Amino acid sequence: MNIHKNLLAVTVLATIMTPARSQFGSSSNAAQDSLPVTASTPKKDIFLIAKGIPVAGAGSYAVTDTLPRSGAIDWHTTASFSHPFPYQSMILPGAMIAYGFAALHSSHLQSLNGDVKEEIWTDNPHKRLGIDTYLMFAPGATVYALNLAGIHGRHDVKDLTILYMMSSLFANVAVFSLKSATHTLRPDGSNYNSFPSGHTAEAFASAELMRQEYKDVSPWYGVAGYAMATATGMLRIYNDKHWLNDVIAGAGFGMASTRLAYWLYPVIQKSFGKGKPVSTIVMPTYQDGSFGLALAHHF
Repeated sequence: MNIHKNLLAVTVLATIMTPARSQFGSSSNAAQDSLPVTASTPKKDIFLIAKGIPVAGAGSYAVTDTLPRSGAIDWHTTASFSHPFPYQSMILPGAMIAYGFAALHSSHLQSLNGDVKEEIWTDNPHKRLGIDTYLMFAPGATVYALNLAGIHGRHDVKDLTILYMMSSLFANVAVFSLKSATHTLRPDGSNYNSFPSGHTAEAFASAELMRQEYKDVSPWYGVAGYAMATATGMLRIYNDKHWLNDVIAGAGFGMASTRLAYWLYPVIQKSFGKGKPVSTIVMPTYQDGSFGLALAHHF
């Protein structure tokens, strides 16, 4: 009876070991079939030999890969397709936008708006300056001037133009939609298009464009761009055209719009251009309540 049990156990064991042995190779893999494993071989050496690790006196062995090579995933190539959204870069502009909205409903922040207006305009009446209308485009114009002077940034003029158009589009759609939705009276009482500041949004979108293009060349380009954008926002308050929170929110929308454009543009290229450069792009525009189309083409 014991003999029958032993024979049954040997048969089951042989059945289990046969497919396992076939995974390590057939007769063509002679090195694997002739592993010098005996009853006296230490368990540690048996494990190392099975792994293909050289063991003194046993030679070097390579275990056959049981996973098929055909169709294997190239993780480096796959990783290059990932383009995660830059959440961290949106923290500062997001906080500025949140402050702007909070001031629409907070009596304390509205009181601060009134104090700034009183300090700058009421107690010190002065003549308005119209330079803010042109200064908001100064950072963007400077980027093109630098390219003409031979000082190039991250992108060529074609890609730069598309990025600039995208950032301006995002900023204008957000700003002018909110102007109609919030219906906030300007400090000078001229109309109800106060929140947020469109001049400031455009200026900070251009400043962020300048920083993105030249941050690897010198950080001072970004500093110069933001100095011009800050001056634009201050002039809007100085000219009694915007409250403090209008300007802060406008700056946040401008920064966020350009950062969104720089994240989205490679996605557009890969989705529609399949990795090839995009030579022509048509986008809708929105400015002062009017919709239109913008065309950029690289000849």
